[in-house]
Amino acid sequence: MKTSISRTILLAAALLLAAAPELRAQSTSKAVAKPAAGRIAPDFTRQTLDGKPIRLASYKGKVVLLNFWATWCGPCLTEIPRFNTWQTKYAPQGLQILGVSMDDDSAPVQKAARKLQFTYPVVMGDEKLGEQYGGVLGLPISYLIGPDGKIIDRLQGETNLDSLEKHITTLLASQKH
Repeated sequence: MKTSISRTILLAAALLLAAAPELRAQSTSKAVAKPAAGRIAPDFTRQTLDGKPIRLASYKGKVVLLNFWATWCGPCLTEIPRFNTWQTKYAPQGLQILGVSMDDDSAPVQKAARKLQFTYPVVMGDEKLGEQYGGVLGLPISYLIGPDGKIIDRLQGETNLDSLEKHITTLLASQKH
């Protein structure tokens, strides 16, 4: 009897393993690929928190830091003061930071905006926009986009802000040549 049960379990496991590639293919066919470095950043148009339309493609010619964040995300809130400083400090050299809040409701974002005093535009994101960027699960996620509109880097989670700043300043300096 024990041998019969063991054989049945082994047979079931073998069948599952044999079907696994097909099951994986079905589950990944719906997944949206993350835009890779070197590809043009997906364009979008959104309204800022104060109602002004913003189109990502309009920043072509600038180095763009596209930051997906949320008010409930601790690491996100840690980055924002530095991003505010960078926007003020490096905008004359061609940097544009754009925040995309992934909160479900704009009320907490408006409250955060009053507290954080953003120096750069912030728009509300949603699942559709997140999917254009391969899904934005696990915030913060930032995309560094070159003046040609191509993605240079994708940064997920807590980022070494000193290294990121150095990367940005190097890109801005190379634009001048």
